[in-house]
Amino acid sequence: MSNSVPAHTVIVGGAILGSFCAWSLRRAGYRGEITVVERDSTYQFSSTALSAASIRTQFGTPVNIQMSLYGADLFRNIKDVFGAEADIGYREKGYLILGGHERVGDRLAAVRMQRAYGADIRVLEPGELTRKFPGICIDDIGIGTYGAQHEGWFDAWSLPTLVRRAAKAMNVNYVECSVRGFDTTDSLVSGVHLSSGETIKCDVCILAAGALSGRLVAPLDIDLPIVPKKRTVFAFKTPFRLENFPMLFDMSGIWVRPEGEGYIGGIQPAEENDADADGDFEPHHCLMEAPFWPLLATRIPAMEELRLCRAWAGHYEVNTLDHNGVVGAHDELNNLIFATGFSGHGVMHAPAVGRGVAELITQGGFRTIDMSPLGWARIRNGIPLTESIVY
Repeated sequence: MSNSVPAHTVIVGGAILGSFCAWSLRRAGYRGEITVVERDSTYQFSSTALSAASIRTQFGTPVNIQMSLYGADLFRNIKDVFGAEADIGYREKGYLILGGHERVGDRLAAVRMQRAYGADIRVLEPGELTRKFPGICIDDIGIGTYGAQHEGWFDAWSLPTLVRRAAKAMNVNYVECSVRGFDTTDSLVSGVHLSSGETIKCDVCILAAGALSGRLVAPLDIDLPIVPKKRTVFAFKTPFRLENFPMLFDMSGIWVRPEGEGYIGGIQPAEENDADADGDFEPHHCLMEAPFWPLLATRIPAMEELRLCRAWAGHYEVNTLDHNGVVGAHDELNNLIFATGFSGHGVMHAPAVGRGVAELITQGGFRTIDMSPLGWARIRNGIPLTESIVY
């Protein structure tokens, strides 16, 4: 589609991915009408607002590394992009991913691949781990990998608020309503039905509805394997202090990082207890007593003494095929563009995805990063592009 042709793009979902798509379209020179449909303008249950809001380059899929580097560059230069008052509290303190002795070979191979795509990943042997991160027990650790640049965390509320405000300032219209269905005409999505009874006509439809995406397009006979999975975050305080404490991914499955005067952390529930969330935002409180707390105390003994401050739960938009996002056009409804399914890493990849979607619409293809490996074809054919580093 040429950006010189007046057109109407409707974006289903107005959280981080939908808003970056809208903003990026305007940045790319798109002059058509843009309507973003968001069911909850408070965003109190959005995945980003309830997440750990972090970014890493340590992935097993090359395109994820490239998207993370793009996002980290934007976060580093946020004031240049959004203005002198822009601040998302970005702290580039790195990820530390620990592995056992049996994983050393695999992890070294992964680091070589990550470095080949521009990531600055350091390999830390047990002695180096002890010197750099005292207090972390390394008795069973064979390797640690650490992101020296382009990894860290930021404020979960500030970034989506910033990009929405910028999109609205560029004449993007936000409508608060739920989507009830779609009209299709001649292999195109021609309209979006709203809960208000209105139907919005469109020339392009971007699906950025997060965990609800699969269910929204199911009536179109599109089998999009995206489901909502509940993930709990525990906020706690402990006497343990380490100035350079990173985002720690432990081989046991726990993660933990600093937050304010304390820490936040979590662990996925066992598969048999990980049903689709279906609007359930009640934290998995039982995970604190076991397994999270015992595993945390094993890895960082000084954290055995802790005080739980609060807990909350958000939804991952989990792509059950391969834990990777879906970006690009459907093969039959070719004006339906996916920007969804990122399985916990949507917030860090939203800037790159927005840019990629804007390039598809205004230039007919990806230009900055080739996101075609994330396209619909692998979903249709059931051929996973498996992301191996998942938390």
